[in-house]
Amino acid sequence: MIRPSEQSKDLRLKVTSKIWAFATGMLAICIPLSAATKSGAIIPIAVIAGAAIGTTSVWRGDRKSSNRIEDSYKIEKLEGRIADLEAILTTQDIDFQRRIESTAKSNSSILPKSF
Repeated sequence: MIRPSEQSKDLRLKVTSKIWAFATGMLAICIPLSAATKSGAIIPIAVIAGAAIGTTSVWRGDRKSSNRIEDSYKIEKLEGRIADLEAILTTQDIDFQRRIESTAKSNSSILPKSF
């Protein structure tokens, strides 16, 4: 079974490779265009900077998502514990009601009729 940290590393690698694949394609297109339009190295530098920023955000943003995964796991455990406690309480409540009813029936001759 793949652990969440291994799965997130694999996902980060896939996303990073896609970012740089698209950046390479954009560089292949914009280098000849920048020579034709006399814009210089502005467009290729912007492509490289965009890919670098995207890669940085993918690798830094993973910390938050791994914490969210751990938090969601903890929330699921807590919800399960609450469900167990509710089941126990309901069972005890039903038993308590039965005892009260049986005690009330047995003591009905002792209690006044107004109750």
